[in-house]
Order: sequence, then C-alpha cells, then structure tokens
Amino acid sequence: MDDNEEFRDHDVTKTDKFKSYISVPIHRKDGSFFGTLCALDMHPTKIKTPEIEGMFTLFSDLISFHLDAVQELDTVHLNLEEERKTAELREQFIAILGHDLKNPIATTRMCSDILLKFSKDEMVKKQAGLIKSTSFRMEALIDNILDFARGRLGEGITLKTTDDAHALETAIKQVINELKTISPQRKINANFDLVKPVSVDVNRISQLLSNLLNNADTHGDRNHPIHISVISNNGEFKLSVKNQGNKIPEDSISQIFQPFVKDEDSPGKKGLGLGLYIASEIAKAHGGEINVESTEEETSFEFVFSNN
Repeated sequence: MDDNEEFRDHDVTKTDKFKSYISVPIHRKDGSFFGTLCALDMHPTKIKTPEIEGMFTLFSDLISFHLDAVQELDTVHLNLEEERKTAELREQFIAILGHDLKNPIATTRMCSDILLKFSKDEMVKKQAGLIKSTSFRMEALIDNILDFARGRLGEGITLKTTDDAHALETAIKQVINELKTISPQRKINANFDLVKPVSVDVNRISQLLSNLLNNADTHGDRNHPIHISVISNNGEFKLSVKNQGNKIPEDSISQIFQPFVKDEDSPGKKGLGLGLYIASEIAKAHGGEINVESTEEETSFEFVFSNN
C-alpha cells in the first residue's frame, strides 16, 4: 500500500478508480456478522499476500474482541445495577419484617393478655388464648425469615453473649411456657443442670430451643411428653430436645438442616422449613453443632458447644 499520508491527501474525484481493495468480514463471538473491515488504494498494489491478509484478519479479530468486551462490560454494569436495586429491596424487606410487622404482633399479644386477664366469658378467653398462641408462631416465623434474609445478605447470625446462668434459665422457661400456650395439651419435662456459667447469647439460645421445640411439637407423638435437658459444666453446654414419634429416614437426616426442607410425609404439618436451618446457624455461630439421632423409639436433637 502507499504511504498513509499520501493516501489521505489524495484528492478523490468521480473519475478516480480504486486500483486495490481488501475486505475481511468481522464476526462477533456468537458467530453473528457485524460488518466488514476494508482498505482501498488508488494505485495498484499487491494485496493478496499472507502477511497483509494475516494482518487484516488479526485486526478483524481484535475489533471483534473489543466489541464483545464492550458488550460484556455493559452487561456487567446492567447486572450490578440490578443487584443494587435487589439489595435495596432486600433491606426494605428486612425493615418491614423487623418493624412494621413485629410491632402489630406485639400489640395483638398485649390485647390478648388483657382479654385473658379481665374477661369472664370463657369463649372470649378461649379465643384470646388462640390469638396469643398464634402471635407467638407469627413472631417465630418472622425471626426465622429475618435471620435467613440477613444470612443471604452476608450479615449472618450475630451474637451478644453473656454468662448469666439465671437469665439463661429464665429465658428457656419462657420458651417452654410459650409452647404450652400454643399447645396446652402437650406435656413437657424439663431438666436444668447449670452448674457453671457458660458464655452464650441468651436470646439466640431461646430462639434455637423454640425452633427445636416447635419441630418436636409438630412431628412428635402427642401422647408422649417432650423431654428437654439443659446442662452446663466445665465450659461445655448441652441442650437437648427429645420426643417420641416416627423415625426420621437416614436420607432425610442428611438434609434436615437445609433451608426450606419440609416433611413430605406430613402434608398437614408443613411450614417454611427454616426452623431447623436457623437453629443450626445459631449453633454454628456459637462454635457448636446440633447432632440428630432418630430411632423407632425416640428422636433427639442435641446442641453442644464448648467455651474451652
């Protein structure tokens, strides 16, 4: 080809004719045709050489690569914007659950307590008790969804630990009383042996126990009591919940702590499938784990961790 400067300065008129021409197609990464890379010269030039053809093919590939890079960058920016909007919606979702829903539930429970205390009508007291028990279930569901949402956002389970054994025992007894409100016919046997203080998040332990108790109440045999044991000694903490009922299949045990896992054999006892998942996450946050054993006679969930 002629010198570039000479090529740009050449005055092209209607009578001019191009003597040399080369054209190479440009294809995108997906194989679609984008356009043509071509070069023109007013003078006859030998173009059909491996060097020139190779150079133009290389330029074509570079243009194709650049086009795909720009498109991928635009796609990344679009995806990031979508993720930002999704994150904002998640934060709003958590705010609604944590404030706009829990406050009305607290008000509902307070009103039910007033009715239970002052009403003399047995029908009213019965309905008030039902409202109160339902409020406990709603609050537990909201707490589980909140923790699940926070976990997916990367915040995870947060802990505020204390070694106040009295506060721990009081909180656990409150959880047991809440279950008795929900299932007044259910018998619960509790054993406390808090010999030495252990550093735990009292509220989280209460949530863990509540989830394990609700699971036992849902799937356990109602003709037999639920057994709870809480032991702390030498820096080790054990909390177990045992109930009689159908044996959990081995293949189900391996997935029982996964989110949204539900009992397909009990269609009338389905929930969100988050209770055991959140319980296991609370156990992990304490540096412990929940062990499961299930036989034809008994199913046991035991949370164990050590401060040592």
